Amino acid sequence: DRDMDKKRIEELLEENMVLEIAQKQSMNESAHLGWELEQLSKSTDLADSEKSFVFELNECASSRILKLEKDNQSLQNTIQELRDASLTSRESSLKFVELEKENQQLSKKIEKLQNQIEKEKQSNQDLETLSEELIKDKEQLQVVMETLKADKDRQVQTLQCNITTC
Repeated sequence: DRDMDKKRIEELLEENMVLEIAQKQSMNESAHLGWELEQLSKSTDLADSEKSFVFELNECASSRILKLEKDNQSLQNTIQELRDASLTSRESSLKFVELEKENQQLSKKIEKLQNQIEKEKQSNQDLETLSEELIKDKEQLQVVMETLKADKDRQVQTLQCNITTC
């Protein structure tokens, strides 16, 4: 999408340059025709037939000037539309780049969180294993305690029996 946007921007800029050149040529031609018209109207010693020709030329030049001015305005509008389109395209490209950066940042955050989850899973598993081992140790200690208590009770009975018989 970014390459297509760049290509479109380049096309729009190129078309913009062509239209500006055409506009300048049109304005130059209009100015030249205006100058010719002015030169012709300044000549006062022309014959009547020449004045008729000058009048026709004047009318032709005026109509050509109006047409060129209309074309010029149309080109100006097209140039403005192309500038607006170019600006919109640049804004889209900038927004796309901004969203790409944000996407990369979020991907990194997700990766960190996944690593943290894995560590916590491993920690929970280690704690579970330790808990199971502690329960086994407790059970073994209870058996040892019961055995020791039974031995103690027997020894006490033996001692009491020895004391009462003595």
